Amino acid sequence: MTIMEKDAGRAGGTGRAVEISGLHKSFGSNEVLRGIDFHVERGEVVCVIGPSGSGKSTLLRCVNLLEEPTAGTVRVAGAEITDPDVDIDAVRRRIGMVFQSFNLFPHLTALGNVTIAQRKVLKRDKAEAERIARENLERVGLADKVDAYPGKLSGGQQQRVAIARALAMGPEVMLFDEPTSALDPELVGDVLGVMRGLAEAGMTMLVVTHEMSFAREVADRVVFMDGGVVVEEGPPARVISAPEHERTRAFLSRVLDPAAARVEGSGPSDKFGSDEANA
Repeated sequence: MTIMEKDAGRAGGTGRAVEISGLHKSFGSNEVLRGIDFHVERGEVVCVIGPSGSGKSTLLRCVNLLEEPTAGTVRVAGAEITDPDVDIDAVRRRIGMVFQSFNLFPHLTALGNVTIAQRKVLKRDKAEAERIARENLERVGLADKVDAYPGKLSGGQQQRVAIARALAMGPEVMLFDEPTSALDPELVGDVLGVMRGLAEAGMTMLVVTHEMSFAREVADRVVFMDGGVVVEEGPPARVISAPEHERTRAFLSRVLDPAAARVEGSGPSDKFGSDEANA
């Protein structure tokens, strides 16, 4: 799909896919998100980058209501999902999420893993669920692995099954939380290739990633977070190649030149925060 075709597809949508306003999230006395404001247009790919502990994963979990925001609003396709009366299950049916870990059922085949939520949540019959599962397994390059169990699949293949499982639910928005961080380097390319294909097809995507080349090539916008706030955002060519903020420049200098960081004796997490559950 060309850029013009992709833009035309966006024009056919109405409103923003995701809109976040004044989002705060605290765990006890630890304020992880400190007033987040940004949006994702329909068909847009937004990559969120930043050091460990900056609140990136917590942001995604708030968008999917896996974490309840302390304050602020989140809208998905125009509906305020932070409304106390919202149907959480209905919200989650509109949002696909792919985690760092694959979370596959070990006793089910790839086909079974992709059909189970369709049948239990969407109440599709077996034939329809399996048809959709096969279509999406083919979409992620695993048509020949439908009968394979997770234990017989590589990490990259398991992650692609997880992507197929999310796609089979027909989401309006896909959230990716560091989808390649648990993979061996040689397995990363296949997963990123699937994500590139989704972007080219016009899927709305909000991606937390450390893959700077992917963000540079695929994202429409890049958001840099640090300390629970959005420090800088804009087109990848500017944010990654010519950042305006000193904190962004310092982070990227270490991420893009790890050898220099080792010489200095500190990586990104040393300067910007340690690894923690609420990264």
